[in-house]
Amino acid sequence: MLTRAIAACLIAIGMAQPVLPQTSPDIQRVLDRLQQLEEQNRQIVDEIRALRSDLLQRSELKPQETSETPVSSAPTLSERMDVQESRTAELAQSKVETSQRLPISLTGMLLFNAFSNGKFGGPGQYPTQASFNRGDATSGASFRQTVLGLKFNGPRLPGGGKVSGSIYMDFFAGSESPFNNILHLRIATIDLAWKNTTISVGQDKPLISPREPSSLAQVGVSPLTGAGNLWDWQPQVRIEQRFHLSENSGLTAQGAVYETAEFYPQTLPLVYAGTIERARPGYEGRLEFFSGTERRRFEIAPGFHFSTTHVAEVSIPSHIVSLDGLARPFPILEITGEYFNGRNVSVLGARGGFNLLPNDVGFPVHARGGWGQIALFPTPRLSLHIYAGEESDRARDLPDGTAQRNFVYAGNLMYKLAPNVIAAFEAAQARTQYLGSIERLNNHYDLALAYLF
Repeated sequence: MLTRAIAACLIAIGMAQPVLPQTSPDIQRVLDRLQQLEEQNRQIVDEIRALRSDLLQRSELKPQETSETPVSSAPTLSERMDVQESRTAELAQSKVETSQRLPISLTGMLLFNAFSNGKFGGPGQYPTQASFNRGDATSGASFRQTVLGLKFNGPRLPGGGKVSGSIYMDFFAGSESPFNNILHLRIATIDLAWKNTTISVGQDKPLISPREPSSLAQVGVSPLTGAGNLWDWQPQVRIEQRFHLSENSGLTAQGAVYETAEFYPQTLPLVYAGTIERARPGYEGRLEFFSGTERRRFEIAPGFHFSTTHVAEVSIPSHIVSLDGLARPFPILEITGEYFNGRNVSVLGARGGFNLLPNDVGFPVHARGGWGQIALFPTPRLSLHIYAGEESDRARDLPDGTAQRNFVYAGNLMYKLAPNVIAAFEAAQARTQYLGSIERLNNHYDLALAYLF
């Protein structure tokens, strides 16, 4: 080594040339120091050789590891920016913007109906009762029952509440003539909800009639309109309070101020038509008991409605009591229905209203009715619904020629071609009895295809 050669030279020079005298311990310290340096150099060389060997082994193994086991690495900033721009572009194609930057989603149903009516069906797409006079059988196709909706989730409220709402519209307000499919409002609600309390304002079915049969044939108006279903979509204000009796049971108390629609009194003489007050406040209440889970559930709820109709300087009361319920003993079977009894029920979209005599004496028509449905779900894609409803008005409250009883029964089969595509076929018959024991029958058939979005 270089240090040993230098040491030998120094010793040789020291022996050949006279120098200052040195003691033996001094020379020994120099030799010890040189030996220590040599040992350190040897350790450094060994470490360098070991490091080179380790690096060589890593370079030989890396191609094999890469081919057998993919190595994941953190994305670079450029890669993250590319992914973010792609997601932003995708969102821009599907989002619905609002001026207040609140979440909102588009929902609804594109609905096609091909239908056929019997000779007592009249000109409508889905007659709610059999007409008195015989006519021609009719058939056709329509997209008028297509439903468009928006759902939104608003900001938080004091006390842990939250604002949400929805609006649904269809094209059923126009006439049957082509290019006259007018967009009109169905249901719209704004909900202020807390843990056990909800305040709602909007347009919806009557509080005492929240349920209805399942049908894709009759969507423009609720199924069984005029045959036991109180359905009229009207402005109202509701309050709901929930009480939990156990983990899976409880009570729901509801109250509402409901704006009645005074458009249905079929017995009103023309001379009084301009004297009726078209909208009146009605007051409703409902108390629901529920028990069970989504798979097995039981619900029952009594309710009431009262209001007053003003016509020809006469006040005619509207009093209705109701009972609705649901029973789901098994996941594949569900039974729903409703019953009502009262007078002047036309204010909620039914038939029996009131009558006025020539001496300006007015009185309500007493009526009772209801409906029921049995629904079967044999598979996740297939469902079968069988339902029927009836409204019966008291004969002595009606003038001659008026429909006294209207009974409708129907059945439909729905099949999901895809999670959001449903094909359905429905057959129904309306049996309407007029005063004088005159009964008319009308058959209705409907083939529907719905695309849910």
